[in-house]
Amino acid sequence: MPYVVTRSCCADASCVLACPVNCIHPAPGEPGFATAEMLYVDPRTCVDCGACTSACPVDALKPHTKLTEGELPFLELNASYYKENPHADRAPMYVVPKQRALPEGELSVAVVGAGPAGLFAADELLRHPGVRVTVFDRLPTPYGLARAGVAPDHQDTKQVTELFRAIESQPGFGYRLGVDIGTDITHADLLREHHAVIYAVGAATDKRLGIEGEDLPGSVSATDFVAWYNGHPDHAADPHPLDTERAVVVGNGNVALDVARILTADPEALARTDISDRALAALRTSKVREVVLLGRRGPAQAAFTVPELLALAALKDVDVTVEGRPEDLAPDATDKTRLLAELAARTPVEGRRRIVLRFLTSPVRLTGEDSVRALEITPTELRTDDDGTVRAVPTGATETLETGLVLRSVGYRARPVPGLPFDEARATVPHEGGRVEPGVYVAGWIKRGPNGFIGTNKTCAHETVESLLDDFAAGRLTGPASAVGVAADALGLDAWRAIDHAERAAGEAEGRPRVKLTDTESLRRAAQAEPTAVPGVR
Repeated sequence: MPYVVTRSCCADASCVLACPVNCIHPAPGEPGFATAEMLYVDPRTCVDCGACTSACPVDALKPHTKLTEGELPFLELNASYYKENPHADRAPMYVVPKQRALPEGELSVAVVGAGPAGLFAADELLRHPGVRVTVFDRLPTPYGLARAGVAPDHQDTKQVTELFRAIESQPGFGYRLGVDIGTDITHADLLREHHAVIYAVGAATDKRLGIEGEDLPGSVSATDFVAWYNGHPDHAADPHPLDTERAVVVGNGNVALDVARILTADPEALARTDISDRALAALRTSKVREVVLLGRRGPAQAAFTVPELLALAALKDVDVTVEGRPEDLAPDATDKTRLLAELAARTPVEGRRRIVLRFLTSPVRLTGEDSVRALEITPTELRTDDDGTVRAVPTGATETLETGLVLRSVGYRARPVPGLPFDEARATVPHEGGRVEPGVYVAGWIKRGPNGFIGTNKTCAHETVESLLDDFAAGRLTGPASAVGVAADALGLDAWRAIDHAERAAGEAEGRPRVKLTDTESLRRAAQAEPTAVPGVR
């Protein structure tokens, strides 16, 4: 009975370490690790011991006999990886990271950003004795996109926060939440208080379309929309009237699929998740019946991953249709185009909400007087440059889609970090192995750009921490000169635990994972409570 990796895989490789027969790949050190969409179990050599399940932070590993109908395609997906990547030599085996011998004395490190990249960096540092880590974040809550980016109907993926809870419980770990670097304290302040600073601030803004009408009401960043339905304090109160029958999402990455699923989901199913109460109320009265996803390029170039496409295909009460030329959906081309061909062959069910995947289409302009009323689009054709880059070129013909809601989902972009160099073209901080200069480091999307998965940050953080420890061992880091006076309302670990406890207590009363507090004032009030005094939580 082989185990199977399913959609929620975060690719952090915990299962690789746990497997006694090395049957989970790609492993750290192998081609494809940290860039593969997920990890895969080899069904021929899995010994059915279940060790991987106890190590997986997101319950992605299941016995093949326990798969749901929607998860059955993952059985073949796991097996097909090994048809193309046999791993006959079964090497290299993942090696447990060893503690490094560091110079005597405490190493103090500030980590700016409490998302997955920052917490994995803290974890890598705390593997070594004598290290003290303080994690800063502008928000009163940690976990970054794991809290405010993962879709509420993907609660399995959100289980990675249990791993973060274990990281923050380690000796030497501390929080300073609700502290804005550059406003409350400066980069120079952090350097005076610590041996080193790691910036793991992610990519907080979205890329724009650059078309006429983009700033009309009803033209929305998918980044902001996701933050809205996840209850991010910056966007929880944003107005998003859903009074249009058709919504259009420009882009076809995983975030675009998330937005489409939420817009077409049964609100009663969402009511059992941690979705924002304000967003849930809006979705209960939503008029949206169709969501069209536009991709400039063809099906083979679609940005969404195969696991997320499989999850979309498994929806029971929503039709998923594909518009494209039959020759672009050759079922024997790739897993992605094969799945798209199967979706294209489905017969729609009358009366259902539907999601339409439309390829080789580019937005031209948004029209409307006081708000968006339509999106003008144009077909595109693919051309391959001399360097092999496939580009979508508009054909010149146009078509109009009536819509009152257009969401751009064409990628994230990082902002410059005060005091650090910034590459405007790549929207990253220039570095070498995570080192900007001795004492200053980067990890996560501000380091490598907005790519990879939650677990990718683990490998990324390891590289950065190795550079930092090399500098410490070589005597290139200056010890703390003085303590920095941080605002008295900075929140520590106990304050976050009080917030977490309050949200879970409210959720338990309603049969939900948690009920999020979505404004800074409510979060700070909850932070002042004693966690053990919150009723209703065992």
